[in-house]
Amino acid sequence: MRPILTLVTLSTLIFASLPAASAEEKASTVKDGNKVSIEYTLTLEDGSTADSNVGGEPLVYQHGGGQMIPAFETAVTDMALNEVKEFTLAPKDGYGEIREELRNEMDASLIPEEARVVGTQLMSADPQGNQRPVTVYAVNGDKVVMDYNHPLAGQSLHFKVKILNIE
Repeated sequence: MRPILTLVTLSTLIFASLPAASAEEKASTVKDGNKVSIEYTLTLEDGSTADSNVGGEPLVYQHGGGQMIPAFETAVTDMALNEVKEFTLAPKDGYGEIREELRNEMDASLIPEEARVVGTQLMSADPQGNQRPVTVYAVNGDKVVMDYNHPLAGQSLHFKVKILNIE
């Protein structure tokens, strides 16, 4: 009977001697209002990398503050410190489907001659001075069709995200 008591005592001592988890080990999870630092890679359906900060500066944003695509924030909610997650957003949950009404024909003379090439991206400003990218969609003689859809509209977005810091 003596050895059983020794095992119970020994196991109690072992558990009692384990150090308490540090703040880092008690990783908090991402919630609205947190300042979150992430490492990410964004790839498209064809496997091409659209954007990545791996090996560079972390992307820091206020979770729930409207700085990120809402479906991205939903996918990242409740992730823990150092957790890695991969997820795909359908076009409707990313930058939207392509909207034909956002393609406008204009006089080619309004576009610099060297930019009158399909696929060229330019910046456009609205009357309030807000800038957004536009793409030359088609060139038809003295007319150019400009596409005001987001460059990633109509694309499924595959993210690989690692949580680097949560404040």
